[in-house]
Amino acid sequence: MKTIEQSNVETVNSFIEAFWNQSELDCVDRFLSDDYQELSYQSKEGLKQFAGKILEAFPDKRYTVEEILGQGDKVLVRMRVKGTHQGMFFGTAPTGNTIDVTLYREYRVMGGKITEHRGWIDMVTMWHQIRGNGPKIAARRTIRGQ
Repeated sequence: MKTIEQSNVETVNSFIEAFWNQSELDCVDRFLSDDYQELSYQSKEGLKQFAGKILEAFPDKRYTVEEILGQGDKVLVRMRVKGTHQGMFFGTAPTGNTIDVTLYREYRVMGGKITEHRGWIDMVTMWHQIRGNGPKIAARRTIRGQ
């Protein structure tokens, strides 16, 4: 028998896959409660609008869950989003640059539905990658025999 934490983690994983990776924006009714509180994008509709902007700008985007923890009714997620900037993104024309950005999400799940969400994303890194002026990693050269 699954614990409540295991069930909640499964719900959040399924939501991330359907909504963010498969771009099934109308799945919100399946995963989100009627009294859902969206603390990052104002509302269910705001969440869908933001996801639409991401899809337009990064049609090949992929979210990968790196760590997910359930405790009681809360589920914390650390994930990465990767994609190629191929469409307008908040007034910035497509650059063809790729992004690889870490984001964090906190969900509250009750009765098998997500009731609350808030999120944080490293927008500084994202904008640097989009604009192509991100931090450069210095290449090291090893000289044998010295």
